[in-house]
Amino acid sequence: MPSKSLRVGVLTGGGDCPGINAALRAVTKSLTLQHEAKVVGIRDGFQGLIDRDVEPLHYRDVSGILTQGGTILGASNKADPFNYQPRGDADVSAQVVKTYRNLDLDVLVAIGGDGTMSIAHRLIDLGLDIVGVPKTIDNDVVGTDRTFGFDTAVRTATAAIDQIHTTAQSHHRVMIVETMGHYSGWIALCAGVASGADVVLIPEIEYNTDEVAQVCLDRQRGGQRFTIIAIAEGAKQEGGHRVRQGRTSADSNSARLGGIGHVLADQLRERLDSGVRTTTLGHMQRGGTPTPYDRNLATAFGTRAASLAANGSSGHMVALQDGAFTTVPLGQVADRTRTVPLDDPLIASGHSVGTSFGVKNLEIPNRAEAPSPL
Repeated sequence: MPSKSLRVGVLTGGGDCPGINAALRAVTKSLTLQHEAKVVGIRDGFQGLIDRDVEPLHYRDVSGILTQGGTILGASNKADPFNYQPRGDADVSAQVVKTYRNLDLDVLVAIGGDGTMSIAHRLIDLGLDIVGVPKTIDNDVVGTDRTFGFDTAVRTATAAIDQIHTTAQSHHRVMIVETMGHYSGWIALCAGVASGADVVLIPEIEYNTDEVAQVCLDRQRGGQRFTIIAIAEGAKQEGGHRVRQGRTSADSNSARLGGIGHVLADQLRERLDSGVRTTTLGHMQRGGTPTPYDRNLATAFGTRAASLAANGSSGHMVALQDGAFTTVPLGQVADRTRTVPLDDPLIASGHSVGTSFGVKNLEIPNRAEAPSPL
């Protein structure tokens, strides 16, 4: 009697980002070619396991998607089975387990960010076999130096700030560009330094509004009649609170971060004579064709996840550490956020060339070697 073919489910949870399709392609093709496995695509993240909304993924189904942004399976960041909002924050994890069993899955490959990895860890405790693949534009997943999607988002944000320079110069304005990033400042830091922003404000360093205004005044007095400020959506002033958008019916228990750029603009208008404008980049950072780096990283992660799934190495996430690929137990990833360490080399480099981080005397810990997303 022939042995049963390996059956692997794959989903993409959380927000979309460039490179997910490259990872789906890698997982599916590698499992099909190297392990003769059957791959089941689960639509819209964990929502597909709640509703049993699935489709088979064959080799041909993932051909030609390497360069496409987004995800052909769809995604959802509102389908936490332990806190399912459409049913009043109910626990529907039993339905997820039931669907997993009914589909006769041997293992699930979960492609997602910190939220997806946390959900995956809890589902493992319920008996599911899961392998994690880290993706997010925020680069905030613990255990890996890079997530795919981040490089493309930084490229997009950098290009936007580059474009802002010309209008800032023409109108002699202070131009604020708000990036995504949630509670970490990786996008604002990397895009801000890359584009030569004069001020970079990140969640990890609370800014002083008077100091930011002083940078603008000093530049004006020095003959540089414009200032570029890159600010992460999770940044906040000293002693202040993070700014959140209004609550919506679709997300009644929490409000999203966003709007700090406009708050800072109002604060600076009280202190400056020059015009102040804010541009919020928003979801354009999630879109577009993935960079070659993100395609390659997603492919490498996907093939390694396929190998873990085929070899029964459940409970781990593939990762990149110090330039080498490795695995990390999901228990070390769940419910944690990777923020920018103050001894990151890019902070020191930016500070050395005159970039302000919104405080008068920035204390940078001295460390010869430190991980960096570069």
